[in-house]
Amino acid sequence: MNKINSPFTRDEDNSNVWLSQKSDQEFNFTDYGITPVVHGSEAEVGQAMLNELYSTAASKEGDINITLLGGRGAQELHRLLGELANSTHQDQLLARLNVFTQDALAPLSMNNGFSFVRDFERILGDAFFKKIKSFTPMRTDTKDLESSLTGYLTRLEALGGLDIFFIGHGPEENQASHLAYIKPFSGAKNHHIAGVIPISSSILEHHINKFKAGGSPVNESDEKECRSAEYILTLGPAAILQAKKVVQSVVDADSAPAKIQTYANVLTTKLSTDKDQALQQLNANPGLWIRLHPNTKSFVLPNLEI
Repeated sequence: MNKINSPFTRDEDNSNVWLSQKSDQEFNFTDYGITPVVHGSEAEVGQAMLNELYSTAASKEGDINITLLGGRGAQELHRLLGELANSTHQDQLLARLNVFTQDALAPLSMNNGFSFVRDFERILGDAFFKKIKSFTPMRTDTKDLESSLTGYLTRLEALGGLDIFFIGHGPEENQASHLAYIKPFSGAKNHHIAGVIPISSSILEHHINKFKAGGSPVNESDEKECRSAEYILTLGPAAILQAKKVVQSVVDADSAPAKIQTYANVLTTKLSTDKDQALQQLNANPGLWIRLHPNTKSFVLPNLEI
């Protein structure tokens, strides 16, 4: 990766590169906990997520900035949005949407079947992308990943940040978890808005398996290129915590049973009131970052066994 001049502060921690916005504001380490809402089916979770979008649309004027959640977690939401785009019922709402991706494997061709962008296009459909106001993916087809990520962040900042961060929950070793692709022990801190971090074999396997389980049309060539990815581009804790609303969905515990315990750990682990100790907890288990957002919905299925 190239080191560049950037409007963002750059931190490097054991090959993990994190970008930050300059701010003198003291961060409030308040643990708000999580209150999961159990739904009976993925379809119900998708509708609940859509209802959160409707609620945001009703409560504000103008543009609505959202991140799309990749993989299985939001497929039902995306199917519903695709159906709306093929009608005229919500054209005014769709025309207000500035849509962002939240993470990506890189380097990777943008037309690779394991790219989130291709999966979004498959489920959301052409009509959705024609009707929304804008779509800003993380570019994964460039050698200068930091520069590309800086351009992405500059656009997100210019639009006023995220109204809804649609987010998932990924299992990690030692019963830990990730949000977006904030990996355990990657050094992510509360002021880091995005990062470029080295990839691991466990992430590659999880990514490939969830795409196959989700029905993505992939081939041997795509998988070979995907397995050669070296980095993860990801939004960081600051992007999550600065979003006006966080909407989590966890629907695939049947195909990813490790989530049963890793989600339970996030649900029951209380963050220390000591800032340094809390940062250590968050570094070891980044899934805990969601506990620090005061406006979070967590939609789950009964297969999480909570």
